[in-house]
Amino acid sequence: MTTWLNRQAFRPDITVMVFFAAIALFFYGSIFWTFYMSMTRSTLVPSYEIVGFVQYVKLFTNQRWLVSCVNMVIFGVLYIAGTLAFGMLLAVLADRRIRAESLFRTIFLYPLTVSLIVTGLSWRWLLDPSNGLQALMHSFGWQGFTFDWLVRPDRALYTLVIASIWHSAGLVMVIVLAGLRGIDNDLWKAIRMEGIPLWRAYLQVIFPGMRPIIASCVVLLMSEVIRGYDLVIAMTKGGPGISTEMPAKFAVDFYFARVNLGLASAASIMMLLLSLLLLAPYFYSEFRRRT
Repeated sequence: MTTWLNRQAFRPDITVMVFFAAIALFFYGSIFWTFYMSMTRSTLVPSYEIVGFVQYVKLFTNQRWLVSCVNMVIFGVLYIAGTLAFGMLLAVLADRRIRAESLFRTIFLYPLTVSLIVTGLSWRWLLDPSNGLQALMHSFGWQGFTFDWLVRPDRALYTLVIASIWHSAGLVMVIVLAGLRGIDNDLWKAIRMEGIPLWRAYLQVIFPGMRPIIASCVVLLMSEVIRGYDLVIAMTKGGPGISTEMPAKFAVDFYFARVNLGLASAASIMMLLLSLLLLAPYFYSEFRRRT
């Protein structure tokens, strides 16, 4: 009898059901609650009277939200393209069996071990015109050197791109390098027999055959773009002005600083829909490839 009870207590199907019930309650339940709040006039205290899509209308007439969306698009395009290019270049260099390869991989993987807050603070200090790179060049007598992008509204966003590429290129390098190490040697023999230049072999033969791996890198990088908050807070705090404002920072500010629960919930739901919209082509291509 005791043995039967023990078996019943540890049945895998019951364990899985409890796990999925917890996901449904805390994850999907939170999404539903956020959507419900976005349909109300909730401010500091939740209001349960549904008023329709009023908060969404306010959201898309809010200049700060529109600027944050434009910033996210510009940042996302430059960040994903730059990280892929730099990470794939590092992977190619490592794939050529260079000397001290382990040290090379460690150096470029190190930024991943550092939190985005620490990364942002480090780059903020480095790019600060008063104490960073510009001040260092001036101390060496190069008075004409200027690099004040961090305090310029038209350039500050690009400093976020630089710091983000530095932080994430190692991740792309590792993923792509794992794919390169799985290439069949017969393919490389055929490339050498045909006399194809190395750069052309990578661009026209090797990388096109690694599309699923590269697509996975793009998905990971897109998630970082949409969730971008830590680096912005640490480096620019959304400034100068709102020149580096991002949707995630907008939502957090309206949740906690401006205490506008309804508008912040609407911003959160729009970020979720944007995530699904960006991931839809990837899942569709994966479905077609498998079928």
